[in-house]
Amino acid sequence: MDQLAPKHRLPDQPKEFGYFVDGLWKSREDRFERASPGHGVAVSRTVRCTLDDLNDAVSAARRAFENGFWADISGAERAGVLLRTAEIIKRRREEVAYWEVLENGKPISQALGEIEHCIACFETGAGAARALHGDSFNNLGKDLFGMVLREPIGVVGLITPWNFPFLILCERVPFILASGCTLVVKPSEVTSVTTLLLAEILEEAGLPRGAYNVVTGSGRTIGQAMTEHHDIDMISFTGSTAVGRACVHAAADSNFKKLGLELGGKNPIIVFADADLDSAADAAAFGISFNTGQCCVSSSRLIVEVKVANEFEKLLAAKMQKIVVGDPLDPTTQVGAITTEAQNKTILDYIEKGKSAGAKVLVGGAKFDHEGGQYIQPTLFTGVTRDMAIATDEIFGPVLSSFTFETADEAVQIANDTVYGLAASLWTSDVSKALSVTRRVRAGRFWVNTIMAGGPEMPLGGFKQSGWGREAGVYGVEEYTQIKSVHVDLAKRQPWIS
Repeated sequence: MDQLAPKHRLPDQPKEFGYFVDGLWKSREDRFERASPGHGVAVSRTVRCTLDDLNDAVSAARRAFENGFWADISGAERAGVLLRTAEIIKRRREEVAYWEVLENGKPISQALGEIEHCIACFETGAGAARALHGDSFNNLGKDLFGMVLREPIGVVGLITPWNFPFLILCERVPFILASGCTLVVKPSEVTSVTTLLLAEILEEAGLPRGAYNVVTGSGRTIGQAMTEHHDIDMISFTGSTAVGRACVHAAADSNFKKLGLELGGKNPIIVFADADLDSAADAAAFGISFNTGQCCVSSSRLIVEVKVANEFEKLLAAKMQKIVVGDPLDPTTQVGAITTEAQNKTILDYIEKGKSAGAKVLVGGAKFDHEGGQYIQPTLFTGVTRDMAIATDEIFGPVLSSFTFETADEAVQIANDTVYGLAASLWTSDVSKALSVTRRVRAGRFWVNTIMAGGPEMPLGGFKQSGWGREAGVYGVEEYTQIKSVHVDLAKRQPWIS
């Protein structure tokens, strides 16, 4: 730690944060203390909000929506606020990245890269705010004119996870605000700080009070109450499929609110023998190790053509052995800490299940001891069968299972052999093969000869049990609108009653 720049040192004592409702910072004595998963020392203390606090936040968001200070202004005015937000994030990027590292455990270099994406999200949201429009129908006859209006859905409850606290927040917030909706946000209780920092940033950018509110606390209390709340019009939830299913039941049992769900994944990376094997191996190592594998779109199932499987696994293992695991505040670190103790145990348990089931560890397969933090070596299993737990379950950690195929049909069948359909990656030099397989694999995001690429212009979301709806880009703004059909009669009415 002595060699780190002062701005990258651990805080001397945990910093206290309030919660944000109706443009005001509030506080309570009951707090959650968060320890850095990379260092084991306390770094932040956030409020455990009550149901009354949530009700206050929803009321503030409702007032802000109904008074029209945000929903009724022009798209150009909303775009101005979002562009100013992007500029302020640029100015505060080091601070935001620092808190991402402290609470989440991700490497500082990765956190800074993610914030560049977050800035792009607000810039894209600004453009979408200006481009959002309805439609017209001039084909209903000379006496009838039709319009289709897109109107903001109202108050949105946004529940974000701990794996990408700021990135996922920024893949949602600018597009929700671009639609004219107002927000109540509940971040994960272990990674709340950057969501609170965004409240400061949006306030400085000129967002009207009440349009963005943050309540901190547990998912079991605040999160559950949000999904059941009768005055929230829509919930956007990112997290596990199990909790997403609970959101569906809660929404149906309350006011039948709309849901946007980005859930789990067990994503394939398909490698054909004609691919650039070195590039594919590098991508596979990155795809399972990025964010310590705590990523919904991690490529956790390697499906490689059998005639190059041994060669490819050796190449991949050699690359994975070179991955730098360590202090997330060190700029040279590539893989940081596991974010929670529970997830750390879950990943290690799955590694043991794989070994017990007969799969062979080619690299990794154990925890990594470093400065009292929670670290796991990126792990590659071979000899995996499709009935093993490591082959079917979303582990949410740096654990990659390898399978082989002989034909393209078999590769597609293995890729689709999952309840999930979030993302997939394909590597080949044959364009026809690439397009054919792309069309047949059921996944909401697909990468050909690349992985985890793209910007906020493109929609995000999954097939099957990986979720409902789409986020980001114009699609992500439209998701938070509802459509109204308007018919205008241009002629005198023909009487029904004579």
